[in-house]
Amino acid sequence: MTQKTVLITGCSSGIGFDAAHGLRDAGWRVFASCRQAADCERLRALGFDSPLIDYADHDSITRGLAEVLQATGGTLDALYNNGAFACPGAVEDLPRGGLEAIFQTNLFGVHDLTCQVIPVMRAQGHGRIVNCSSVLGLVGYKWRGAYVATKFALEGLTDVLRLEMRDTPIRIILLEPGPITSRIRENAIPHFERWFTPDTSARAAQYPDLTRRLYEGGGPDRFELPASAVTAKLRHALEHPRPKARYFITTPTYLAAAMRRVLPTWALDALISRN
Repeated sequence: MTQKTVLITGCSSGIGFDAAHGLRDAGWRVFASCRQAADCERLRALGFDSPLIDYADHDSITRGLAEVLQATGGTLDALYNNGAFACPGAVEDLPRGGLEAIFQTNLFGVHDLTCQVIPVMRAQGHGRIVNCSSVLGLVGYKWRGAYVATKFALEGLTDVLRLEMRDTPIRIILLEPGPITSRIRENAIPHFERWFTPDTSARAAQYPDLTRRLYEGGGPDRFELPASAVTAKLRHALEHPRPKARYFITTPTYLAAAMRRVLPTWALDALISRN
């Protein structure tokens, strides 16, 4: 049996790093991409193929995918769009440049790579594309407006792509993680420092709670699960003959999906604002 191949983005740590190991252990040939050369070198030292792919750089996406296809003879069984970052802060303080930057990575780059992969999968007659959304693609949350906006957009774009691909052998799938052990908080700090100036904000008195959480953490979130919980659902999405359209991961995601369906907006707002 020919070894199946998967390209995963955002593998330097957290969800992507665990997914790369989990799928390799399950027999997949994993192309574990990162956006920084040093991280690619670290993964190569661990035995992975690791193309450099930066979602914010179209040329790196094209080069990285070409490297994968050269290694596989022009085929690719699966793509897992995992790479993303957060940029916390009040929406009214978020400059246009900050919103553009996070969309370049969390949405436009995902779309770019996906559209380059689809012709490969059409030609070979099969394929699965899995996009990593979030509980924050289902409900909004204060101070997370930029990230929420990208994940809401990813949800909509993926839904339409799934509908359009129904007449093809390509399956389009969403993963919906809630609180997962990762470095997303630490990795958000440079973006917060680049785009936000709390001292000049009308909400300056409210920022200390955000910055304390951002810089100091606070231990695991309630209901937080390890990244392996995402990998388990990813394997089902890639290997089951009839994958689901959506996979909820962690209790808060199941609750958010249910509340979004049954609660009026005022009640959902009140409930979320209490947390």
